Amino acid sequence: QVQLVESGGGLVQPGGSLRLSCAASGFTMSDSVIGWFRQAPGKEREGLSCISSNDGSSYYTDSAKGRFTMTRDNAKNTVYLQMNGLKSEDTATYFCAAQRLPWRSMCRVDWRYDYWGQGTQVTVSS
Repeated sequence: QVQLVESGGGLVQPGGSLRLSCAASGFTMSDSVIGWFRQAPGKEREGLSCISSNDGSSYYTDSAKGRFTMTRDNAKNTVYLQMNGLKSEDTATYFCAAQRLPWRSMCRVDWRYDYWGQGTQVTVSS
């Protein structure tokens, strides 16, 4: 059974940092494209970053570029999203998602992702 479980969210002050984790079971992340997304109340879901299956190259949308870093730990079958310089507008529920696409050297957040986690809440507030 394919499962994605996010963790690491919480309350943080503006300018602070958080590291989100997304642990997978039932499939191998290195054979899949993994993406991070977020959704704030009343807003559409927004893609942030993704990591390719073949070489672990990461890609970022403008919302994440420069402040967020996505990495993958193959041994732990887990991906991470390091978020620095958090702002109040980063408050949202953060989701990871996966699509089984082996041997891909690039990725896009607007590709179809079949498997989704339940999300972890990030609140940026003083």
